[in-house]
Amino acid sequence: MNNVKWDELFSLLEKWCKDIRAEDPSVSTVAQYYRHDAWAVLASTIISLRTKDEVTIKASKRLLDKAPSPAKLYAIKETTIEKLIYPAGFYRNKASSLKKIAKILIEQYSGKVPASMEALLAMPGVGRKTANLVLSEAFNIDAICVDIHVHRISNRCGWLYQLTANCEPENRISNNPQETEMILREILPLKYWKRINFLLVLYGQKICRPVSPFCTCCVIKKYCLRNGVERSR
Repeated sequence: MNNVKWDELFSLLEKWCKDIRAEDPSVSTVAQYYRHDAWAVLASTIISLRTKDEVTIKASKRLLDKAPSPAKLYAIKETTIEKLIYPAGFYRNKASSLKKIAKILIEQYSGKVPASMEALLAMPGVGRKTANLVLSEAFNIDAICVDIHVHRISNRCGWLYQLTANCEPENRISNNPQETEMILREILPLKYWKRINFLLVLYGQKICRPVSPFCTCCVIKKYCLRNGVERSR
């Protein structure tokens, strides 16, 4: 989209968030509760994948109360981990990944979560979304966490573009979250990198829904091309 005024767009989103007194997304809630402890953020982010916020928060707190460190988690049985994080989606796979991650952290990083994208991506069950959220929430590093909401809204609104030979912006659709992240890294001001996930997750849950979004009460409609929107409210 031509001439996205990022300051105005984010100001509108921040005001909307304040007006509705929205609760923080699950990982942000857990991060604040555990004072942005890196292990807590990593564990809760893994639990959060394909899981509702309310389930993530409860499951994360149950797990972290029993296993507040990688060493504590590694000391308990995998079946116990499964029970603690149930009914999170794919809880058995997540329990296995958490156990393996704890072992790696103990053996290679003295029980500490590394502040490195490369190191995080080498761990089982950790993708770019998880790694970016850990870097942002736990280490206060500028990172763009692109989940399904950020990916959908960025494409729907038409914010993703490339410069053509005559230096005119050309709208394009990103095929996957990683591509969306790479484009946003080029066009989004650094000061909004950490904030975009927080705001668009909330906005995607309440307003810009996957099917039949609430376009009539959208506060950023002036910055939206409504790509792919066939039906709205």
